[in-house]
Amino acid sequence: MAKGADLESAFDAAIAQTQKCIETGMMTARGEEARSLLEKLEQELERQRERAVDFGTIDHDWFRQTIRSLVEWLPETELTLIAALGRIVRATPAPRV
Repeated sequence: MAKGADLESAFDAAIAQTQKCIETGMMTARGEEARSLLEKLEQELERQRERAVDFGTIDHDWFRQTIRSLVEWLPETELTLIAALGRIVRATPAPRV
């Protein structure tokens, strides 16, 4: 059950980091306000957190799409948000093949 708790904690940390980015008024790599993108990310993280807690794993397709989207607009100086998302995948059991 520790993995489930780790996964839940990883989502909580990513949500908290997203909220911190909103509070600090983060701008995108293009210099636009990132608030709406961050709010969308926060909502998606909350939805996926529920799913992950229920199923004990993440939707890997969702995760890949989220990371791809994030690196398109996230400033290169904001690696803490990517690191927080990386913690989610590290806390996820490897998919069975």
